[in-house]
Amino acid sequence: MQMPAPDVRIMGLKARLVSRLSEVLPPDAVIADPAETRAYECDALTAYRCPPLIAILPASTEEVAAALRICHEEGVPVVPRGSGTSLAGGALPTADCVILGVARLTEVLEISTEDRLIRVQTGRTNLSVTGAVEDLGFFYAPDPSSQLACAIAGNIGMNSGGAHCLKYGVTTNNLLGVTMVLMDGRVVELGGQMEAGGLDLLGVVCGSEGQLGIVTEATLRILPKPEGARPVLMGFDSSEVAGACVADIIRAGILPVAIEFMDRPCIEATEAFSGAGYPICEALLIVEVEGSEEEIADQLGLIEEIARRHDPVELRRAKDAEEAGRIWLGRKSAFGAMGQIGDYLCLDGTIPVGELPRVLRRIGELSEQFGLRVGNVFHAGDGNMHPLIIFDANREGDLEKAEAFGAEILRLCVEVGGCLTGEHGVGVEKRDLMGVQYGPDDMDAQMDVKDVFDPAWLLNPAKVFPLEASAGRRG
Repeated sequence: MQMPAPDVRIMGLKARLVSRLSEVLPPDAVIADPAETRAYECDALTAYRCPPLIAILPASTEEVAAALRICHEEGVPVVPRGSGTSLAGGALPTADCVILGVARLTEVLEISTEDRLIRVQTGRTNLSVTGAVEDLGFFYAPDPSSQLACAIAGNIGMNSGGAHCLKYGVTTNNLLGVTMVLMDGRVVELGGQMEAGGLDLLGVVCGSEGQLGIVTEATLRILPKPEGARPVLMGFDSSEVAGACVADIIRAGILPVAIEFMDRPCIEATEAFSGAGYPICEALLIVEVEGSEEEIADQLGLIEEIARRHDPVELRRAKDAEEAGRIWLGRKSAFGAMGQIGDYLCLDGTIPVGELPRVLRRIGELSEQFGLRVGNVFHAGDGNMHPLIIFDANREGDLEKAEAFGAEILRLCVEVGGCLTGEHGVGVEKRDLMGVQYGPDDMDAQMDVKDVFDPAWLLNPAKVFPLEASAGRRG
């Protein structure tokens, strides 16, 4: 993956930068030792690595603003970092950058059950947001598989979703407002408790991948916990049949809270890893509904009726909370389980639900063509696919082959009416494929927005836009 060569001038500024940053941050918040900066050399897309020049860990909006002001004055690029769980290289450093991590921004600033909101610093983990309000009978809906570790900052940057996004939407549907620091150190407030008039700047920021500013505080929508929830497990003889079942459930007008898909390679790995009790078959669906006992029974009855038309090899409704927990344990541990098989690239192209059978069949054909195994585990209800391409990082040429395979899958997603990314973002992984979905005028319009927020193009360099497209704009 091509990255810009480091700026020699900036590399020579290291001592002065450390000195200036140490004046506005606590001593242990400025990390300059090369042995220690290696901890920040990559995110969860570990195929690409580059230690930053310096890493900093501010603990407040004021400290973020002071640090950015210095970097802006010195002309030093800054790469924002949440918890480092990005699967698209969104937090990949350049050798001449300052990594700005939000790991110390963890405070809960406000909770209002009356207004159904919580305001937090954005280094707080996704799952801990629900943890702060669950005793009050509320929860935070977006639930990425990495929710135990991923930070709200990264969720906002990539517009993350999760298993329950089918009913509750992704981050943008649950984000009410942000405090954001611009590259020059100015602090801006967008949104809030009430929907603001004028331009939807909050919608622009959510999903902007750290290109526009660093979000330090977020006001999030919280929801009352449902009366009850229950999943049903369905096994099928083929991925295409499982995909057709998903399309039929959606077509019937039923709105489950989640529809999750796993194919045989993923089922086998997950079962060996978690012992969730999954049937070993070609494809598995987990469909969850919620409401009162009567509502749950009615919805599951309709869903099971649809499933039977597709001759399932297994149809199992969770009897109690313990069995439901085991069913979800397997799905939540799927990515970790697949990591025991080998190295993998995890994609997240999104397609119309009705195209699932066709796309799954074509992915199988591409797997044979490239000679690489692929496991599919994804949010089937909204067509957000997560093919995991297995390769051997120690075998010469395997990574490049996996990348070519992944590019074909993403082109296929766009071809059938979908898009390059659902929740992982573009980062560096899909940067050079942006032209598949967007024409030059489309990308120019997007880059015009970045010009407004970050005229010198110092925030998160070499991400999202192809290098040749943005060459004339980068400072």
